[in-house]
Amino acid sequence: MTAAFVLAGDARTPVLVELFTSEGCSSCPPADALLIKLETQQPFAPARVIALSQHVDYWDRLGWKDPFSSPAFTGRQREYTRGDSYTPQMIVDGGAAFVGSDVAKAGMAIQKAALAPKAPINLSRGAQSGTLRIHAEGLPDTPADVMLAIVEDNLVTNVERGENAGKSIAHVAVARRLSAIGKTKGGSFTGDAVIKLDRTWKHENVRAVVFVQERLTRRILGVQAIPLDEAR
Repeated sequence: MTAAFVLAGDARTPVLVELFTSEGCSSCPPADALLIKLETQQPFAPARVIALSQHVDYWDRLGWKDPFSSPAFTGRQREYTRGDSYTPQMIVDGGAAFVGSDVAKAGMAIQKAALAPKAPINLSRGAQSGTLRIHAEGLPDTPADVMLAIVEDNLVTNVERGENAGKSIAHVAVARRLSAIGKTKGGSFTGDAVIKLDRTWKHENVRAVVFVQERLTRRILGVQAIPLDEAR
């Protein structure tokens, strides 16, 4: 279950696919499996899917505490839904939202998103050890946040209790940390971000996902990912 990365000269349009999920939700494993397929197989040209799996915490009280859940991800989902949240929910480029296991809707939304213009984001090693240099240009001159997610692939949980008791659930692009690291100015952004890691993560499976999100509409203006060994 290895994530796909951009190659030099790749003309595909990067599309951010967010999945709000929970190991305590019996409807979520098919959506987790779909996200793995989208990230590893890249089935919808001309898009290059960049996945971001965010585990919410509102299922944790119902028998199984999801080890990847965070109230921060619940809060991010509620910013999208204005409180009417559910799992699994997939959101494509900050716009189209639907049940996260719906293959047909995912395909239509991803291919449509790939037709929209995206600002290029360049990611490279920063000048200081453990930093990531981010450069984005060609953005609309509107208020937008630069977001950094540290994600881990190849995660598998054997669920012991709750609705998924006895199941083994695989995950891709699980958000370990997600934070706003800056704001665009005049349609561009350049800056360094510190990459902080936990010793319990398998560093060979960790990568950075950077995206620019328009504050008012929440649409994704640009997105890029880089493996950890290239970011540090």
